[in-house]
Amino acid sequence: MPAPSETRIGELFVRTKEQGRAAFLAYLTAGDPDPDRTAELVLALERGGADLIELGLPFSDPIADGPVIQRASDRALRAGMNLPRLLASVRQIRRASQIPLLLFSYMNPLLRYGFERLAADAGEAGIDGVLLTDLSVEEAAEPVAQLRSRNLDTVFLAAPTSTERRLELVARHSSGFVYLVSRTGVTGERAAVAPGVTELIERARRHTALPLAVGFGISTPDQVAAMGAVCEGVIVGSAIVSLIEKHGASPDLPRHLETFTACLTAPLRHAPAAAPGQHR
Repeated sequence: MPAPSETRIGELFVRTKEQGRAAFLAYLTAGDPDPDRTAELVLALERGGADLIELGLPFSDPIADGPVIQRASDRALRAGMNLPRLLASVRQIRRASQIPLLLFSYMNPLLRYGFERLAADAGEAGIDGVLLTDLSVEEAAEPVAQLRSRNLDTVFLAAPTSTERRLELVARHSSGFVYLVSRTGVTGERAAVAPGVTELIERARRHTALPLAVGFGISTPDQVAAMGAVCEGVIVGSAIVSLIEKHGASPDLPRHLETFTACLTAPLRHAPAAAPGQHR
């Protein structure tokens, strides 16, 4: 099984384990509503209690994402966001914060940029890892090796429909944490977390000792609390992107984002300490 990561991501999960709570991972579409505001929005999420930021690189065909993030990608692309500008935003963030940053991307823009160049430039800018949404784990060895050579974590997705073989490969190629998709389908807010997620967590634990973080469909404090009780990380994306869509033209957007994030993270900050021997 993979050893714990020595990146900021690995250090984060060590710290939250010591604190007896799950980490809160927030997704943000980089460049939405304006590439020049990405850094200030990341800092607002951090002030609200986010422990790690997934910076989504906008893409013209985001097949895993629902309408909310699709619209955000379209807005960001129209505003001129691309990978070099995202890395410039990361350098700006690093002047003010050491929060773990995970690049969330589809393969096409990364292939066009080149993985060797990506690994060098992302590492230099201050990215801590890359989440490769549509890279088949059966073909992941070379990109993973290039990214790991620059001490970048590589994160892969597992879903309720994943076979045991796929869970094994996801565990093999992941570092930092494993991203568990709570249900089949695309991203988006839901009234309730899918009931099959607990079984997925149990299956994934048989293949890896890495932290497990659950995303897709989590959008309320109650849902955050429920997931935080059974895994090491809770991921919220569409609810955050939806708020940015609603207040994108407002100069008070960072304040709205900080307040909303503080509401979502409150159950984790107030979580009881883990019992001795408990996994988290």
